[in-house]
Amino acid sequence: MGMSRAEKNEEIVALNQRFNEEELVVVTQYSGLTVKELTDLRNELRKNGAKFKVIKNRLAQRALKGTKFEKLEDMFAGPTGIATSKDPVAAAKVTFEFAKKNQKLIIVGAGMGETVLDPKGVEALAKLPSLDEIRSRLVGLLV
Repeated sequence: MGMSRAEKNEEIVALNQRFNEEELVVVTQYSGLTVKELTDLRNELRKNGAKFKVIKNRLAQRALKGTKFEKLEDMFAGPTGIATSKDPVAAAKVTFEFAKKNQKLIIVGAGMGETVLDPKGVEALAKLPSLDEIRSRLVGLLV
């Protein structure tokens, strides 16, 4: 049975809040992934301070309205999941590494603030050091 109108509205509000709080949204297509594989991806993201959510495209497109990620609307087609993080690198890094090992996860693109990234942009972002790594290097230099 589908979602009721009230449930859909709650989901849109929750997604909108998530889009407003996060710095990075990586849009993926996950067709063919098993539940175990999705769970592994979620666990790995969680370890790095990021989250993954399978979403309904129409609800996501409505939730994007009025957020900094509004330009991502066209990326939502097919079986879609989003990886989000406050750290501008974490979600990209984990998602990219997972997609390298598992061909069924396809990175469609991403949004970092107002900037829209294609899959190559996500790859470049994934190769940057994380915020914590940069901080630890800075502390190391100061000591």
